[in-house]
Amino acid sequence: MLKDLEELISIVRDRKKNPKNSSYTNKLLSDRKLSIDKIKEELFELIESVEKNSNKVHETADLLYHLIVLLENSNIKIEDVMSELKKRRKN
Repeated sequence: MLKDLEELISIVRDRKKNPKNSSYTNKLLSDRKLSIDKIKEELFELIESVEKNSNKVHETADLLYHLIVLLENSNIKIEDVMSELKKRRKN
């Protein structure tokens, strides 16, 4: 399961280093405003799906993908985010 997430992160990082013209990920990486707008849109859609109890997994996947792209676009490493979360954990 987490291996799939790591693979997605790796793909996004690869697109950042080796852009492909036809890549939607590269479109988002090259347009920060679009990336931010997509996060807002996907968050709204997830909230709506939770309230309606429908399509929650699909909308969560969309939001997670767009969040990973925005993090990479903003030079925020998921490893740093995970370290921060670990620091906050109460034993």
